[in-house]
Amino acid sequence: MVLKGQFLERPALIPVGHEVMEGVAHRGVARPPLLVLPPTPEEGGGMDHVIAAELAFAAATGEHPTLRFNYRGVAGSQGERGAGPALVEDALAALTVVLENARAPTAGVAALHGSARTALDVRARHGGVAGLCLVSPRGVTPGELTGLGRELLVVVGEQDATLSRAELARAVDAAGGTLEVIEGAGAHLHHALPQVGKIVRAWLKRLSGT
Repeated sequence: MVLKGQFLERPALIPVGHEVMEGVAHRGVARPPLLVLPPTPEEGGGMDHVIAAELAFAAATGEHPTLRFNYRGVAGSQGERGAGPALVEDALAALTVVLENARAPTAGVAALHGSARTALDVRARHGGVAGLCLVSPRGVTPGELTGLGRELLVVVGEQDATLSRAELARAVDAAGGTLEVIEGAGAHLHHALPQVGKIVRAWLKRLSGT
């Protein structure tokens, strides 16, 4: 039995082509649901990444349904590890599942590190993306963010110098989005995980209009 306030994730199967990816999902009544894209297989990422788990927990405490998963070829997901278009295909399949599970028209998509590129491509190909959250993004340029709108959230550590902070701030401001810089943190945000979770939960509430 699950008591009020407890966090329970359930196994989820995500079909993609003739293969199946593994995921974990949390039910909820708030909208939009949240899809978490882990770091890419090349980065050694998976759905148990500490930031992915923290974001799922934070969203669940706000009663938002969640789904996080392993790309093909990672852990128990079938198939071979891919890159580029293959990751986009995987993410689109996961987006379909989270929308169907939540019976929702749109979902927020949070992408970690190198999956920022995948998230941008998913948004370009699917109308069901309510907003993008990019955490310590890699493989994108600040200029690519300018057209993403006020639904954009970018979270970076103060000590993460991967992208020019000035250029990033200008691009997010031009989009009308929000840039959150976590004081004293590096790219992995380990000591600031609860703070990152609260930021993302507040972002989901903004997407819901509440």
